[in-house]
Amino acid sequence: MQSLPLRLRPGEDLRESLERVLTERGCEGAFVIAGTGSLASTRLRFAGAPDASAIDGAVEILTLSGSLSPAGSHLHMSVAGADGRVLGGHVAHGCIVRTTAEVLVILLPDWSMTRVPDPATGYPELVVRPKR
Repeated sequence: MQSLPLRLRPGEDLRESLERVLTERGCEGAFVIAGTGSLASTRLRFAGAPDASAIDGAVEILTLSGSLSPAGSHLHMSVAGADGRVLGGHVAHGCIVRTTAEVLVILLPDWSMTRVPDPATGYPELVVRPKR
């Protein structure tokens, strides 16, 4: 296990930047265990919704966590706007960093993570295997 603290800069796409870490590090699995910062534009998919929703205006990232794999990421985030209202859901592409995003990623170089369809849920679910 290797820790990788990151600082994402203004204008970067949060999800794309985190997914790129795997390619750059030659890793097949990682977990985002913490994240904070701010976003200029936000796209979250709420529970049970088929598509992501845009959240207007600047928000603060309160929490960020999830898994990263070459077969797909599963990231959840909660954010708060200037009125203090908190929203949370699945992180979609299009979450653009406003001033900073400070994220702690744990790389798992000894593990392979993929996603396969699960008949019980109807979704591609995480499968973790040790690398040989």
